[in-house]
Amino acid sequence: MEAILGLFFGLGPFILIILLASIRQVNQYQRGVHFRLGKYVGTKMPGWRLVIPIFEHMKKVDIRVKAVDVPDQEAITKDNISARINAVIYYKVSDAAKAVIEVENFYYAVSQLAQTTMRNVVGEMDLDELLSQRERASAKIKEIVDSLTDPWGLAVENVELKDIVLPEEMKRTMAKQAEAERERRAVVVMSEGEVQAASNLAQAAKTLSDSPGALHLRTLNTINDLSSDQSNTVIFAVPLEVLRAVEGLTKK
Repeated sequence: MEAILGLFFGLGPFILIILLASIRQVNQYQRGVHFRLGKYVGTKMPGWRLVIPIFEHMKKVDIRVKAVDVPDQEAITKDNISARINAVIYYKVSDAAKAVIEVENFYYAVSQLAQTTMRNVVGEMDLDELLSQRERASAKIKEIVDSLTDPWGLAVENVELKDIVLPEEMKRTMAKQAEAERERRAVVVMSEGEVQAASNLAQAAKTLSDSPGALHLRTLNTINDLSSDQSNTVIFAVPLEVLRAVEGLTKK
């Protein structure tokens, strides 16, 4: 009995060291993927967990939302126009065990998958469609990446296209096109104004012609307005009918 107690007290410090070395802390934003002799045995929730050295191993996985900045990619649109695009992908780990077992490095894998998907989606869209419907392109990239990363235990939250950079010659062409469109609209608006003005003048002329003496009253009113300023010189146009009447009197 004394020998057993002596052995226990002799090994006590060693056992305590092993016990302390076996404690692993899993934080609230983490999950612990637990392996025993190389075989997956479960996923540990937050708290202190015992992991026996040599025989067991635990891989901690951060389950918070991650932002992956996809670098600039050269892509060719459906109408054969080159463009440089970049994006940000927001995703998180939904299954820690799959994220460790099914893919070697899911950070790198998601970035590479996003790059190829982004080029493919841009290649299916015209330039005008890409510029005007950026949200639709982002939604399509999100749908594809989310479905392909689901077996890896990942869930894509959102995809945002940040910049679409065009070649300088294309920018100049688009600027000329926009300027031509503005000029066309200005001409259309001006012509519509002229049509309305002509219509109003025709209606006014018809009203004056249908009302006896209205034209003379309008003429007298105009002369009255002009005579208010002494610097104006008024040339009065005598109606043709008056001249013909005077001509008839002279012949008699």
